[in-house]
Amino acid sequence: MIPRLAILGVGLIGGSLARALKRAQRVGEIVGCGRNEDQLRKAVELGVIDRYTTDPAEAVRGADVVVLGTPVSAMRAVLASIRDHLAPQAVLTDVGSAKGCVVEDARAVFGGLPERFVPGHPIAGTEKSGVEASFAELFEHRRVILTPHVENAAPAVDLVRTMWLATGAQVVEMGIRHHDEVLAATSHLPHVLAYTVVDTLAAMDDRAEIFRYAAGGFRDFTRISASDPAMWRDICLANRECLVAVIDEYVGNLQRLRAALAAGDEPTVYETFRRAKHARDNFYRE
Repeated sequence: MIPRLAILGVGLIGGSLARALKRAQRVGEIVGCGRNEDQLRKAVELGVIDRYTTDPAEAVRGADVVVLGTPVSAMRAVLASIRDHLAPQAVLTDVGSAKGCVVEDARAVFGGLPERFVPGHPIAGTEKSGVEASFAELFEHRRVILTPHVENAAPAVDLVRTMWLATGAQVVEMGIRHHDEVLAATSHLPHVLAYTVVDTLAAMDDRAEIFRYAAGGFRDFTRISASDPAMWRDICLANRECLVAVIDEYVGNLQRLRAALAAGDEPTVYETFRRAKHARDNFYRE
């Protein structure tokens, strides 16, 4: 049970966490915080949070757990604004899609990594955003990655793990650098590709006809390009070192496939597709 939970950034992820914990009866009061007061009022009307403030320092005062759902680009400023207002027992965690930059920000603000700061990342979401898109079932059977650091107090890690388990999530632990490398390949690269494909087709002279005859495969592949562009700009830039490395690898493979297509090299084209199908069928699980 979390007597008081503060969520800074009550959007899809923060709102869904609040809904899930309320459904599981694992939370007392939930205080929301953000810059958009209309969204915060809507969160109260929907029963997602109990009260709100636009002042981060006020939001975390007396909170037992503080969840940072702010954009990764704003993390350092938010941490600085709450640093001197956290309760001694408060456990701090985040939901950022990149972990190295968040840990770096925390170290800069606190002069070291606080023992009660537990970095985390729920691997869940939709292309929609905002508290109205939130729902309690978002994390069910989804993975939440925690990236504890060597200074962490074990009870703080246990509390964050228990919080996410209460939402129906599967909780795993991973090193900070490894997390960013894995997510660059499995999440950030696909978003880059989806945005780039749609942007490329939209620039063509016959774009209206192209989109008119796009089939279901195009819709499924490019669905994530409907995600918030500002949010994904921030994520990709925050994890740019790992992302650029995996983009380079992808570009190399794409160039080899292009050469095979130009040469009419049927065996190479087929083998590329066959390997991809085998990997998709055998390694990926919904």
